Amino acid sequence: MLNKKKLIPVSLLTGYLGSGKTTLLNQVLSNQKGYKVAVIVNDIGEVNIDASLIQKGGNVTQKDENLVPLSNGCICCTLKVDLMKQIISLAQSKKFDYILIEASGICEPGPIAGSICMLDGTDETVNLPAVAYLDNITTVVDAKRMADEFGCGDALLNENMDEEDIENLLVQQIEYCTTIVLNKTDLVTDEEKKNVISVIKALQPKAKIIETTYGNVDVDDILSTGRFDYEKILESAGWIQAMQGEGENSEDHDEHEEHHHEHDHEHEEHEEHEHHGHHHHHHHHDEGEAEEYGIGTFVYQNVKPFSKQKFEEFVFAKWPKEVIRAKGLFWIADDPQTAYIFEQSGKQKTATDDGKWIAAFPEYERKQILQMNPDIAQAWHPVYGDRVNKLVFIGRNMDKDAIIKALDDCITDEAK
Repeated sequence: MLNKKKLIPVSLLTGYLGSGKTTLLNQVLSNQKGYKVAVIVNDIGEVNIDASLIQKGGNVTQKDENLVPLSNGCICCTLKVDLMKQIISLAQSKKFDYILIEASGICEPGPIAGSICMLDGTDETVNLPAVAYLDNITTVVDAKRMADEFGCGDALLNENMDEEDIENLLVQQIEYCTTIVLNKTDLVTDEEKKNVISVIKALQPKAKIIETTYGNVDVDDILSTGRFDYEKILESAGWIQAMQGEGENSEDHDEHEEHHHEHDHEHEEHEEHEHHGHHHHHHHHDEGEAEEYGIGTFVYQNVKPFSKQKFEEFVFAKWPKEVIRAKGLFWIADDPQTAYIFEQSGKQKTATDDGKWIAAFPEYERKQILQMNPDIAQAWHPVYGDRVNKLVFIGRNMDKDAIIKALDDCITDEAK
């Protein structure tokens, strides 16, 4: 149980390069409303430019020890330990009542959130002092960049990153947050802005969206919001909501994340498989707005395996350009033991080994798991067990029937 009374709250600020994070940070620090805020600024270069800009704004200074620059690395990976040390130090100094972290523009928010949550005292296996808790994750989104990328189709170009890496990072930053600041709305038309918001809501339907220019936001929307919940954020992304059938086919189950082959996992929804081995359903997160701008979500499901060759051909040669985001589980006939996670953001597509299906476990262990998890037992297929291809698609003006047919064409009966 998280006891917040003795812990210092932490707010994480993320967003791609040039989105306006530092401008927003300075706006917040100029209107602190009595908060004593310490700031940690991460920059991947040897010189922390953002820290210099914040000092120039006259809000915090390194001399007063309330500005901590973390340079030459990312706090989501190489500087993770340094970040935790600085949070502990600031919290134990008793000089501050809030910590605000500005992550580098190329940081993934998930690992950073995990590091901060290790300091809240809820995990007794972690030998770290309980000093802080994560209160809010704010992602700053450049409305103009989003309009160009998802609205007009123009490529995002950066000399240091591939286009597909940028698209993937933007999606991750939007999916893993509790507050979205849509910045630079003065640079897009009302139609483009509504278009962008429809995409954001499809990717992350649970976050609060704040529209602004020049990073102008109310402090209360960034600090002491109480919005972050570790369990809820893991299930808040649009693809997970669709996987769970929230909306048309909503049912109340726990643990619908994809790692359903693990021992303690509750299986996916209780719906029965149709006689031909698969079913599909379709729903929108924000019905009126989503329909108006062509944003749709659907789940493809089929218990029979993919042919590795045919699925790879679909993914790398026939992938529909209208798909913005796709994620889910699949299995292939050549390797029936292994559950794979497929993930796509923009042009980037990956498939990773996620361990064994429960059906591949030794019989005694499998029986034990099924006895302990009636949901899994109820959904168990008499031939394939818990093996399933279950993929969520989010996109604009998708030809759902064509995608389903293309995936059905990848199915084979030749499982080993």
